[in-house]
Amino acid sequence: MKRTVVSAAAVLTAALGLAAAALVPAGASAGGHEARERHRGVTFDVVSDVQGDTADFGRALDQMKGLPGKSSALVVNGDITNRGYPQEYADVRKTLNAHPHPKKTYFTIGNHEFYVPKYCDPSKLCQSTWPNGTKESTLFQNFYDFTGLDKVYYERVVDGVPMLMLGTEKYMKYHDASKWDEVWMSDEQLAWLDQRLAYWQRKGKPAMVFSHHVLPNTVSGSRNKLYSADYLQADRLLGILGKYKDAVLFTSHTHWDLGLSDWAVRKVVPGTGNLEGFTVVNTGAVQTSWTDDGKGGESAVSGKENSGLRVRVEKKEIVIKARDYLRNDWIKEMHIPLHRGR
Repeated sequence: MKRTVVSAAAVLTAALGLAAAALVPAGASAGGHEARERHRGVTFDVVSDVQGDTADFGRALDQMKGLPGKSSALVVNGDITNRGYPQEYADVRKTLNAHPHPKKTYFTIGNHEFYVPKYCDPSKLCQSTWPNGTKESTLFQNFYDFTGLDKVYYERVVDGVPMLMLGTEKYMKYHDASKWDEVWMSDEQLAWLDQRLAYWQRKGKPAMVFSHHVLPNTVSGSRNKLYSADYLQADRLLGILGKYKDAVLFTSHTHWDLGLSDWAVRKVVPGTGNLEGFTVVNTGAVQTSWTDDGKGGESAVSGKENSGLRVRVEKKEIVIKARDYLRNDWIKEMHIPLHRGR
C-alpha cells in the first residue's frame, strides 16, 4: 500500500469553490493537536469486508481504542461474514466481545451475507446446484438475528450526527437467474432516504450514508467493469444523493487500496440542481486490498492489508482519515467544508 499523504481535499474543495484546508501529515502526533481532537466534534470509525478475517478485525478494534479522541460509534459497512452462516456471525460477535469497541456499533448488509446457497454444507462448494435448499428469507433472517434489526435500511443518530444505513432488499439470483449480487432497493427505501436527507438538511446537519456496494463513476474501482453495475436503481439513488451538498456516502465492496488518488471524490449528478455535488468515500477493507491492474480488471496488493476510516464531524467541516491497521499508521486525510444549509 502506498505511503503517501496526498489529500482529496483539494479536489473536493475546488468543486465547492472553497480553499483547501491545511492537512495534517500521516503519523503526526503533536500533543496539542491530539488534545484538541479529544474536545471537538463527533468521532466514529468505519470498516468493512471482514469476510472471516476476524484476527485482522480484532487488530483494527484494538488500534481504534488507542487512537487519540474517543470514538462514539463503529460502522461495519457490509460483508460482515464470508458466506452468511450463523456460525460466521457468531465468530464476529465473539471477536467484538473480546476486543474494545463502541457500544453503538452498526452494520449494513453486503453480498457475502448471501453466499450460503453456493454450498451443500459449510465445507463443500456446490454452485451448480444453487441454492442447495437455502431460502432467501433465511439469509436475511441470519442478518437480522445478528444485528437485532428487522429491515436492512435504518437510521441512527450518534451525538447529533445522523447515520443512514442502506441495503439490498432482495438477493437477485432468487428472482432473476441472470443476476447475482446486484442491489435492489424498494420505492419505500428510496423515498425514505430522500425524506431523511431533506429533513437533516433543513436541520442544518450533514448526513452520513452507508451502503456496501459502489455507485458507478465515483470512487476507486467504480469505473472498472467488475463494479460498474452494482445497483439496479443506480440512477435513482444518485438522483437522490446528488441533491444534498452535505451528504457523505461511504461505500465498500471493492477492497481497493486507500492509497489511490480517487479514494474520495465529489460527485455531481446532472439534473439535481446541485452543481457542487456530494461526497463519496471508499472505506477500504479489513480482508486484504486490491488495485487496478491497468487492463480493466484488478490485482491484489502485495502483503496482508487491513484498512479503514476514522471520521470526525465538526461544526464547519468533516475530517476523514484513512487508517492502515496492518502498519499501525495513517495513510492520508481529507477535510470536507460544510454548508450547514447554505
